[in-house]
Amino acid sequence: GVNLSPADGKVCSFDCLYCEAGFNSQGAGSAGLPSRADVSRLLEEKLAAMRADGVSLDVITFSGNGEPTLHPHFADIVDDTLRLRDCYFPMAKVSVLTNSTRIDRPDVVAALKRVDNNILKLDSAIDATVSLVDRPNAASFNVAGLLERLKEFSGTGIIQTMMLRGEWEGRCIDNTTPLEVEALIEAYRAVSPKEIMLYSLDRATPAKSLVKVPQEELEAIAARITEATGIPVKVN
Repeated sequence: GVNLSPADGKVCSFDCLYCEAGFNSQGAGSAGLPSRADVSRLLEEKLAAMRADGVSLDVITFSGNGEPTLHPHFADIVDDTLRLRDCYFPMAKVSVLTNSTRIDRPDVVAALKRVDNNILKLDSAIDATVSLVDRPNAASFNVAGLLERLKEFSGTGIIQTMMLRGEWEGRCIDNTTPLEVEALIEAYRAVSPKEIMLYSLDRATPAKSLVKVPQEELEAIAARITEATGIPVKVN
């Protein structure tokens, strides 16, 4: 894993109710973002040690406790990572988990297209649900604009959707309803990703009332999506 956020805080353009890193109210901490040089150095040290020990590597994943594409040198760090991957573990994949808020930037889009797996968030195709669950920092953020930007990854991107239920501040949360699923199907059709990933809660969440969707229900929703779109759906 590669974490481009501060080690002692959180920097994210969403404030998701389900984020295992906690709410943004914890603050950004005092460590600051890791430098490009430090990320490259630490990654090379780790890869060199793994190769020396005969340890295999399947994937290098950008995730962590915040949004990786917010780093001002994200594109450069991706290039450094690909170079090091090619040197030490050329068969390994490079993946980026992103909340899709920065794909209005050409440099971010280009960098995401260079990695093996660009995994882009779309938790709902209904603005009210996105506002309630993902809680974007930007008041101008909306689903219609997001879908237009996601089309840039047609045939190459992986759309990841968190399915969940619960309540927050007296409001019901459930993006598994027929209305929500049909809206997602239309969005997936419009974006046409190479794959869809459905998952549900796996760790403690800052909003304590959220509920994990059972595996068999996720699989039923996945089957409905594939039937309607022809896009393969992976359930995690």
